[in-house]
Amino acid sequence: MKTTIAVANGDGIGPEIMQAVLKIFKANNVPLEYEFVEMGKSYFDAGHSTGMTDQAKETIEKLGILFKGPMETPKGKGVKSINVTARKVWNTYANQRDFRTLNGVETVFSKAGIPINLTIIRENIEDTYGGIEHLLTYDVAVGRRIITRPGSEQVIRYAFEMVRRKGYKKLVCGHKANIMKLTDGLFLEVFKEVAKEYPDIEASDIIVDDLCMKLVSRPQMFEAIVLTNLQGDIVSDLCAGLVGGLGFAPSANIGDNISIFEAVHGTAPDIAGRGIANPTALLLSGISMLRFLGYSSNAAAIENSLLYTLEQGVHTGDFGDKSTPSLGTTDFADAVIANLGKVPADGGVFAEADFQVKQNASPIKNKLTLSTGAKVEEEMIGVDVFVESKVQPNELAEVAKKSLRFNENFNLVMISNRGTQVWPTGSIYTELVNEYRIRFEKKPGTTIKQKEILHIAADLSEDVKVCSVEFLMNFGGKIGYTLAQGQ
Repeated sequence: MKTTIAVANGDGIGPEIMQAVLKIFKANNVPLEYEFVEMGKSYFDAGHSTGMTDQAKETIEKLGILFKGPMETPKGKGVKSINVTARKVWNTYANQRDFRTLNGVETVFSKAGIPINLTIIRENIEDTYGGIEHLLTYDVAVGRRIITRPGSEQVIRYAFEMVRRKGYKKLVCGHKANIMKLTDGLFLEVFKEVAKEYPDIEASDIIVDDLCMKLVSRPQMFEAIVLTNLQGDIVSDLCAGLVGGLGFAPSANIGDNISIFEAVHGTAPDIAGRGIANPTALLLSGISMLRFLGYSSNAAAIENSLLYTLEQGVHTGDFGDKSTPSLGTTDFADAVIANLGKVPADGGVFAEADFQVKQNASPIKNKLTLSTGAKVEEEMIGVDVFVESKVQPNELAEVAKKSLRFNENFNLVMISNRGTQVWPTGSIYTELVNEYRIRFEKKPGTTIKQKEILHIAADLSEDVKVCSVEFLMNFGGKIGYTLAQGQ
């Protein structure tokens, strides 16, 4: 019985490499049927602000699988990336990229005889990819970084399960919790909680800058790494560089209802239509899709053929031995087809699943709300009021105290600029921008209400421009905010 999937050709070289991959699938009798959907730059240009037609959205949500080529988002038009939008709208919360040394793809590590075989799992929905940004003043832009406990648990649990399926022994959490103590700190906290359920897996953590240094010096140390969205994006591309570039990097975006398999390299408009593009990344992503769908035998046969083909020195123009002729896109696909049934001398793959096979869920009538269900005692402590001002900190402190003239339940405790305390203590050498954070905290033994906090901001707005307000909370005896540098 055949499975029907949605296919989007993509932009630039997308249609050429997609045609090559589907040709290989057909030659191996992969039991798939295709519904082609309209997505990408041309649909932005046609007035579809999401980069896809309504029919495309409906088809993908009906079928649950999208196989897509690289897509371009128009620059300078205020529209969101179609790639990021697709991942977020359909809640493909785990991005899995497998990186391995490929014979025939020369790198500094292959020359040194150091084999690479590691998997990056990246959180795919949250973090700075929420794209929530504001100009608080003409000179000051801020972005909201969202890390949630349920979202972190989804991707971290997926990572542990993936490690078990692959037969790995270790999972590392990459983070920057030494600086971003609440956001990355929450991600790391959830990692440690989930790790207790997997005693058979060696779980550890590493600061992301140290991780990057070790990846480019000793990548063989690692088997699997889980990271937040932005850091995972950067580290994924770093790992692609270790094995030859994005042209050899498969990408799977896994969700509970819809999953997306794609090439993550660019659209290469400079070579589009010339028939010389390298289809390897899209083919590897397609192989991942076959494993996800349960077609592990087809996946193994095609991957072994690809590995054998590369091992023989067959290459497109972007890699390989420049003293031997390069093949075009179609001829490269034909070479892979001709080698079906052959196994590389240096390590073939087996018909085993790297993914837990999921069935499409029943149609969803309402949007799901994620929650841990934890019952934690909450206490309101105070407020940070962000204001625009060019005055000196001492002058601003007097303005802030004035806003408390009708409210005796609060103290002015701190003023910071770009995260560094400038009042009541600070350094004359701290350079200032025209946006401050003013922190008010309740007096010991008092109970405050949300309305009182908003009144402080309202009173303060009579003298300065209020840009933003953030409540200071205590959850289960733990403060839910950070101190300023120097506080």
